[in-house]
Amino acid sequence: MPIGVIGIGPALPIIDSEPAERADAARNRKLLLDAAAELVRTGGADALTMDAVAKQAGVGKGTVFRRFGNRAGLMYALLDESDRKLQAAYMFGPPPLGPGAPPLERLCAYGRARLAFTEIEGDVRRAATDNSSHYGGAPYNLTKTHVSILLRQAGTPGDIALLADALLAPLGAALVLHQIRRLGFTLEQVGDNWEALVRRIVPATDARHPDDNRTVE
Repeated sequence: MPIGVIGIGPALPIIDSEPAERADAARNRKLLLDAAAELVRTGGADALTMDAVAKQAGVGKGTVFRRFGNRAGLMYALLDESDRKLQAAYMFGPPPLGPGAPPLERLCAYGRARLAFTEIEGDVRRAATDNSSHYGGAPYNLTKTHVSILLRQAGTPGDIALLADALLAPLGAALVLHQIRRLGFTLEQVGDNWEALVRRIVPATDARHPDDNRTVE
């Protein structure tokens, strides 16, 4: 049975997991994705090639191709891994990002966590999701559902679906990287501005204890 977060609004599903892997296959996948992430951290998305990942991981290039098919497959696998880590953090991790804090505080923590992931993998996310189909995909809609649930729990008035989109737009990788690299803002400044926006939209009085933020199978 799918796992969801109990709250106002739809349950939050987990991204469908891949078929069970052998232990050695899972280790190889992690090795390759860790190598890919390190290349992005040090050289941006342009450094993410099949040859470079193979060299960084210490394996043959054929291993990378067999695992991911091509560079696009590698990029999406890296983004999927990033989405899974962030989702696990806000569904099962400690507060304020995870359950146990008031909705407003969780929403602010989510924005800052999302920005931290963007700083590391923003080039890849921008290259892989710079099209309208991104908004119909599972990762974006899982994120939108999470934000919508927190907005409803905090008693936010208005059209929640539109508000969720409006709050997620400033966290988009392309815009954040432009603000940091071209305009000279720091990631902390971007996060402070996003939190100020959230606090203007969400009602100021939010003293409810988040008893409905439990997770259930």
